[in-house]
Amino acid sequence: MKKTVHTLLLILSLVSGALAQTSKLTTEKIEALKKEVAEKVQSRAKLAQVMVDKVFSFAELGFQEVETSKYLTGILRENGFSIESGISGVPTAWMASWGSGKPVIAIGSDLDCIPKASQKPGVAYHDPIVEGAPGHGEGHNSGIPLNIIAAITVKEIMVREKIQGTLVLWPGVAEELVGTKAFFTRDGYFDKVDACIFTHVGSNLGVSYGQASGTGLVSVEYEFEGEAAHAAMAPWRGRSALDAVELMSIGWQYSREHLDPLHRSHHVIKNGGDQPNVVPSKASIWFYFRHITYPQIMDLYKRANRIAEGAALMTDTKLTSRVLGSAWPRHFNQVIAETMYENIKKVGLPTWSEADQTLARAIQKEVKSPRDTNGMSSKLDTLGQPVRNPVSGGSDDIGDISWKLPTITLSYPSNIPGLPGHHWANAVAMATPIAHKGVVAGAKAEAMTLLDLLLKPELITKAWEYFRTEQGMKQQYIPMVNPTDKPAVHLNTEIMEEFRPKLEKFYYDEKKYGSYLEQLGIKYPVVRK
Repeated sequence: MKKTVHTLLLILSLVSGALAQTSKLTTEKIEALKKEVAEKVQSRAKLAQVMVDKVFSFAELGFQEVETSKYLTGILRENGFSIESGISGVPTAWMASWGSGKPVIAIGSDLDCIPKASQKPGVAYHDPIVEGAPGHGEGHNSGIPLNIIAAITVKEIMVREKIQGTLVLWPGVAEELVGTKAFFTRDGYFDKVDACIFTHVGSNLGVSYGQASGTGLVSVEYEFEGEAAHAAMAPWRGRSALDAVELMSIGWQYSREHLDPLHRSHHVIKNGGDQPNVVPSKASIWFYFRHITYPQIMDLYKRANRIAEGAALMTDTKLTSRVLGSAWPRHFNQVIAETMYENIKKVGLPTWSEADQTLARAIQKEVKSPRDTNGMSSKLDTLGQPVRNPVSGGSDDIGDISWKLPTITLSYPSNIPGLPGHHWANAVAMATPIAHKGVVAGAKAEAMTLLDLLLKPELITKAWEYFRTEQGMKQQYIPMVNPTDKPAVHLNTEIMEEFRPKLEKFYYDEKKYGSYLEQLGIKYPVVRK
């Protein structure tokens, strides 16, 4: 009996010693692993360049990211990730997962490009690859490649060190249409996720927490149906749907005077009829209604619905409407942001070459940048603080994810300061050494933060405490899309059918050319004399 007890005590002592040793080594080992993961990310700089250039060359609009998704999921499959395709009924949407158990960390970024933003990279004036075609005038060709580099590098260390956890990569399909993330949250794809790191192209390496500047929005299409007639011989027999669209438009314009100055709204007439000599039997108008809080967005939406109903009454037409997308105002997690920022400080900004700076200064001059004229940033951003005085501006449907679970957005320096945004000028850097260096820097910061979240369970706990007490208690999250709404996967179909054949001949062939610049015959950088 004594021998048994002695043996048991010895075993317990050894186990206790081993645990103590593990605990003692944890902080040191984590820092060593983070240094190693940054070095391994750097070793994959070539893969980053190839992916960034390849996706740039596809130039696919929202919901039509067919080649982009096929290419990126192929790389993930080669690296052991399992792929669930077509999530939320969106053909180009997917979730790629690897690993097992907790924590489950989602890693996302956007895919789509901008209409009419085709541009040769490295050329500091307007020079489209294909005239009138879409192009990456937002820089969404870089985010998923960054995430893939970070994830496959962290996976390599997880396998070797037997680290538990699940990595889930996903794309923000049709972000420019704020078209999918609310559907993903509504359909439960983030119900079992513990934390989310999102990446978005910027001109510095940074992260923020709390309420972000900008707005949320709801995207709504109103369609009116009347009666056709010969516009010259018997117009009295028709009921013009276009009249209803125009009345709704002017009604909304008159209401602007009485709206909160922080609101933003814009529209396009998607269908104005067929031809002038036929009274339009169908017509539609598409609005974005933006504000800084969910209740204020919904107030705008209700006001617009009443104006639409009035337009239908005045024209004796039938009204239908549907939500095409939405985005909650963004609120980011303090715990994860502070963790990320400590790693950002260790990574620092890339070293910009004189060629990089020449390109940056030339395009800033070309677009008459009002503030930024000195090229690429040389000073690291500070940690972004919560917005105290709300500022209106753009939206991003990562806001929906940020209200579902602890989330941050990592901004990485793959573009040039001072550009207009949603513009051909924002495509100038996106397949050049500027973009490539920025992606590698961002991937280092992301990979290091992933290791922190995987190896320090207290961070996940604290992140959820912040989420529930500082954020979630102030506003309940309700998706703006209802259970019967469906993603607008038809959008951009005709545009891509027109331009895809023209763009295909310019797809990047990485087996033949060292870079997309080389394939296009561009001697970097090209500036006005």
